Amino acid sequence: QVQLVESGGGLVQAGGSLRLSCAASENIFSFNVMGWYRQAPGEQRELVARITHMGVTNYADSTEGRFTLSRDIAKNILFLQMNSLKPEDTAVYYCNADRFGDTHWGQGTQVTVSS
Repeated sequence: QVQLVESGGGLVQAGGSLRLSCAASENIFSFNVMGWYRQAPGEQRELVARITHMGVTNYADSTEGRFTLSRDIAKNILFLQMNSLKPEDTAVYYCNADRFGDTHWGQGTQVTVSS
């Protein structure tokens, strides 16, 4: 069973930064896609950013230019650097890993951005 453990969430003022980490129990290079999703209260879960096995990234329009994905393949960690945070970025952030339809989720980490 694949385990994904997120960390790095917290409370930050608007304009601030946070870096989220997702530690995987397996070699992250074995997943065809990994990414971050978020879910605000009363809202549907939405894509934040994702990265393919080959390193191709895709960002939501709302995070493009502010958020950056990176990987530490040796340590099996996926990072999400979040800069210029806005109150509307407040949500629970979930790590996701997909291996050709076999999808796994972390437990989520709360990010709260105060105005």
